[in-house]
Amino acid sequence: MYKTAENFAKTVTGTFCAALALAFVFLVNPLSVNAESYQSGQHVEPAYEGWRPNPDGSFSFMFGYMNENWLEEPNVAVGENNFFFPGEADRDQPTHFLPRRNRFTFEVVVPADWGERELVWTLSVNGVERKAYATLAQDYQVDNIVIASETGSLGAGTSSPESRANLPPVVTVQGDSIRTARVGEPLKLVTQVTDDGLPRPKRDSTISERSLEARMMRPPTRITVGKVNGLFLSWNVYRGEGNVTFDPPMPKPWEDTRTSANSPWGALWLPPEIPEEGIYDVTATFDEPGTYILWGRADDGGLYHDGYITVNVTE
Repeated sequence: MYKTAENFAKTVTGTFCAALALAFVFLVNPLSVNAESYQSGQHVEPAYEGWRPNPDGSFSFMFGYMNENWLEEPNVAVGENNFFFPGEADRDQPTHFLPRRNRFTFEVVVPADWGERELVWTLSVNGVERKAYATLAQDYQVDNIVIASETGSLGAGTSSPESRANLPPVVTVQGDSIRTARVGEPLKLVTQVTDDGLPRPKRDSTISERSLEARMMRPPTRITVGKVNGLFLSWNVYRGEGNVTFDPPMPKPWEDTRTSANSPWGALWLPPEIPEEGIYDVTATFDEPGTYILWGRADDGGLYHDGYITVNVTE
């Protein structure tokens, strides 16, 4: 019991100030108050996202992953720590893992007579083994609306005429698919991206300072991850041991929800201007020799398309 009204007021004031200070710390650095978030040292969880049929009768199993780290990008070569079973261990899965949640990262095609078998992806990272089990279970079938919903373009269980009409962008990487480069010397990547303009993006000219403030201050309004719609291109390392610097810096293809993270999942992110004729000029600079697979993803907010090149880097 509080002996006096003054003691009660002091207690309430102190509690309020402590809560306010905690909220400020969370806004400045959300990782500092979340005991379940880590910068490094954690495992990577492989994820089976679902399947879709192909025109030739085969099926595509769709995979992604959750890297439990915010900073560490583990490299796990195909082998005893990164493999598929049954059949070939190498199904063109990534060996370089970007931070946090990455959905619909790659697909594995299985034949029309696959039946009720399982395809299992095993990953062992930082001493922890995890598996993803892919089957043709009916409730795992996905289409474009499911993809847009799962990645945050749509609210859970919603669609619109615009989203149903949306077609994925198309990536065309100009030049050879296999290239050579030297450490420290920029390699030019010219990529053309075409798109149908859906879903319609919001750009600087249509977003006022007042609406930006409103987006920043309002609480979350959806139970699923939210994403800002708008076309962008992102180049990243798919396989390779060294660090690669891309210039200009590109939006992240992973779900970084922090406000200033240059990610479409960030609250105040704005889609970049589309260059003339959809031609993107980017350079990639490698810090050590080796064989790399670079991954270019065009994303319009709802749907995506990927392109790849292999680069043999020498001293």
